Amino acid sequence: MPSVRATRNRTSATSSSKAIRTSASLRQKSGRVVSGQKTLKSTAIRVAQEEEAERHAQRLQNMSRRQRRELEQLQDIPEVDFDDDFEDDVLHGRATAQISHEGDAFAREARTNAELFEEIRQDQRKQYPDKRTRRNRTQIQVDAFAPQLERMADTYMDWSVEIGEEDGLASTYRLPEGTRVQGIRKVVVVDIFAASREDLHFVAGDALEACSCIRQGWIPSSPTTPTAVVTIRALEIFRVTRLRCPRLGIQAFVRALCDIHGVAPRPWLTTQFSVAFDVYLAVRAIVDRRVQVALGRHTPNWRLKNACPACLYPLQGEPTLKIPIMATFDGNNSLSRSDLCEKSEVDESGAWIQGASKARRDNRVAPGDYYIPREEVNRWAKDSGVDVMKSFAAEGLEDEHDGACRERWQNMKESVTSRAYGMYDETGIFLCLCRHGFVLVVEDMVKSGELSKYALSVTAHLLKVLGKLAIGYDIGCLLDKLVKAHPELSALAEEKGFKALVGAFHGHGHNRLCGIDYLMTYVEGVGLEALEGCESFFSKSNALASTTRHASRFHRQQAITTYLKHTDTFDTYSGLVSLLSSKYRRALEIRSTYQTLRQAMRELGVQSRDEFQQWREKERAHLRTLSKEPVQETLEMEYYQKLVNLREAEENTSVILSAPPPPIPAEANADYAEAVKTTRRLEAQRRHALELHERALKAVQDLEIRLLIQRRWRPEDAEWRAAATLVSHRRYQRTLDNLQGLIIARMFELGKCNMSGTGYKLRKHIAKALQARSKAVKAAIDRYNEAARAMQPPKPTLEWEEVVEYAFLADFDLLREGREDIREEKWAQPAGRAAMDQHYKLLRADEEIQRLNVEIRRLVTHMRDEEKFLTREEGRLQEEGKGALAYQVRLLREERGRFTERHTAQLVKLRSIPGFTGSLTPGVSISRERHEPVARNQDTDMPPPSTPQPELESTQSGDDDGDDDNSGDEDYDLAEAFLNIIRISQDSGGGVSDVT
Repeated sequence: MPSVRATRNRTSATSSSKAIRTSASLRQKSGRVVSGQKTLKSTAIRVAQEEEAERHAQRLQNMSRRQRRELEQLQDIPEVDFDDDFEDDVLHGRATAQISHEGDAFAREARTNAELFEEIRQDQRKQYPDKRTRRNRTQIQVDAFAPQLERMADTYMDWSVEIGEEDGLASTYRLPEGTRVQGIRKVVVVDIFAASREDLHFVAGDALEACSCIRQGWIPSSPTTPTAVVTIRALEIFRVTRLRCPRLGIQAFVRALCDIHGVAPRPWLTTQFSVAFDVYLAVRAIVDRRVQVALGRHTPNWRLKNACPACLYPLQGEPTLKIPIMATFDGNNSLSRSDLCEKSEVDESGAWIQGASKARRDNRVAPGDYYIPREEVNRWAKDSGVDVMKSFAAEGLEDEHDGACRERWQNMKESVTSRAYGMYDETGIFLCLCRHGFVLVVEDMVKSGELSKYALSVTAHLLKVLGKLAIGYDIGCLLDKLVKAHPELSALAEEKGFKALVGAFHGHGHNRLCGIDYLMTYVEGVGLEALEGCESFFSKSNALASTTRHASRFHRQQAITTYLKHTDTFDTYSGLVSLLSSKYRRALEIRSTYQTLRQAMRELGVQSRDEFQQWREKERAHLRTLSKEPVQETLEMEYYQKLVNLREAEENTSVILSAPPPPIPAEANADYAEAVKTTRRLEAQRRHALELHERALKAVQDLEIRLLIQRRWRPEDAEWRAAATLVSHRRYQRTLDNLQGLIIARMFELGKCNMSGTGYKLRKHIAKALQARSKAVKAAIDRYNEAARAMQPPKPTLEWEEVVEYAFLADFDLLREGREDIREEKWAQPAGRAAMDQHYKLLRADEEIQRLNVEIRRLVTHMRDEEKFLTREEGRLQEEGKGALAYQVRLLREERGRFTERHTAQLVKLRSIPGFTGSLTPGVSISRERHEPVARNQDTDMPPPSTPQPELESTQSGDDDGDDDNSGDEDYDLAEAFLNIIRISQDSGGGVSDVT
């Protein structure tokens, strides 16, 4: 039986040694070397010993002095005395021998195992520190894929041509006959309806394993030796589906694949799919860049200069527009992203300090040029540079009506917009659209609300690239003042003719004086455009929030830019003609009300429509008198109120002091305690009354010093009565403000209740809120009427039916008490105001029709030029032997051309409506950048997109006679089809207008 010590050692040594080790002396005593069950002869043993001696000498030579010394200490192992039972257990495998690296066998003569292993671990940490972290594993993977992407893009383009000649994405890979296969390896292939193990063929000519995967229609999930791949078919289905349904995330899609495959979801499947999807999008981005370089469309800001064919494709000989380009921008906080940080801490002052970031390193940048870099945005911040911004002071922005708007809008309050949100890194996006809905630029709002730097940076960028334009903003009044006060932007804005506007929807929230200057209805040249496209865009893009809220910075921007590009191509462009047609019909409908205006003018005695402009100037002059109260009047009203408070305090003190003290019974009486409480209560009331009287007296004395009043006013004095009238006027104004706010809130809620996309439960909730709000409005009307009757002379009262019809703040502002009576003015009467609004709508309708005629002809010309240009470039690339690149140009041509037939039918139908004054005959473009043939060097290949490219020269326009060389090609049939349809429709009087 083994001893107690052996038993203890047997238990403790199990985790440290799993095999029996014998000393070198035991192996030397055998006299033979055993390999399996074969006994070696003496000659073989001698040769093996000589080879081992050479290897040992080589190892000793490669060791350092310290390593050789440690080896000698390890070899100097003393003999160990085992008892018979323990030695028998060790030899038969029933126990494990505990041998110390210091030569001591047992714990009595050496340190414990825990101490030994702890010392070994400490020694290993000192000699071989592990500097690896999990935070950089994404970056390591990105760096491993980066040098492979160009060759992967080459293979992807070749693969696209192959499947294009067959059944597209439905094609199945077949190894061509006669192909020399250099190797085969099994990989797991994830497809839509199945996941299987298939052979990955390494064919002669494949530079990388990733290229071998793409050649078979797969995308690897690892940069080296992938064991799992995802089919391009599955990735493309997910890409397109998510663009149509942004709420769909990778995790949900992968779990759906698992359900189809009949397997349980695994967490690593989502990671593998995500890696493959990133690689797939990166390869597509490289291919897109190559196509743009081949077409000469890779110059800086080319996309922005050609974002909208209706806005940015001017033609020769077209009418000049007063405002050539109109855009709108706004901020949205739905697409915010949580910042992954360590646990927050509290400093000595009690403030919370955000923890360090735990986000993985990833230096990738989202493809495309939609985003304005953060560095450029921060350059326009108020605290970014003292030299540039030292003259940019907020106090210089105040004017007669800025304060009223500032109180209505949260994004005008610096205290609100400058607040950083601790849990978010990006708190939303700041988006800019043209008037047709095409995305111009976008910015990330970083740890803040809607600061002025976002609007200023977008404005500066658009002015530099596009030139003269007008921008609609919900606080356009403040934007105009910021631009004019900015030391760097003001000169550029004045040179380019910049105009800031307030959108039609947000105009309800601005006061009347602000609306006269900035509301779309009163600005010449803007037409009937509302410039409120951001709200509609956000209602769709908010669906991205669920998949980007906890994504990395790169994946969030990747999702946003991909969505913006898809929306421009497949939503905005496809609906462009429908939008232009609806605008045209609306303008014609407004124009048809001209006779109604003439009738109203006869009833009002207005001789000319020029009088409406005079009315507007009179209204502006009147409202300026209401914008601010004179300082003297304000102090006099305050003095009057303090006098009233003083008289009330004197009366209250006199009553309390003149009151007789209550009788106090004897202490033995049962009512004594209650009487003591009453006495103390009266004493406290007297003390408080005296304190209030003293405080009121000090306030009156202070105002008397400021107003230089020699004798205190009395109720019979004229000054007292005049101040009382002013105070009653202020009460009237405040009741009017309260009523106005309730009505505006009611209009916004009613619009939301009837808005498309509002759910049933939300509509019910809003309806209940409107019922409660209606009660509040009725109560506010009662308070207003009471204050109106108290005025001298009495002001007009309001009825419920009259108030609920108010649509603009102008109807409220005209009720305000001024220093002149305007009730008899024609422009202040309801009929006069309706006629004046109708006059301006007719002016804007004429401008809108003129603009639409220009934009429709631009679109017609663009569709023709784009088709002809891409067809020509496709043929040129084919002749140069770049078939794969030519195929990508063909896909781009088909992408835009898929909407041409529908656009043509809609335009022909629009031409047939009564009142249409435009032309569908294509013109000649002024800009020769977009549709010119691109000169190329036939002897050299196109360099990689990552290297700097020389600016490509143009030789002729898309309308020159250079097309004659390809006049016999069938590729020009589709380009000429549009012109043929237009000519037929003009000859037959719109015979194809029934096409839908």
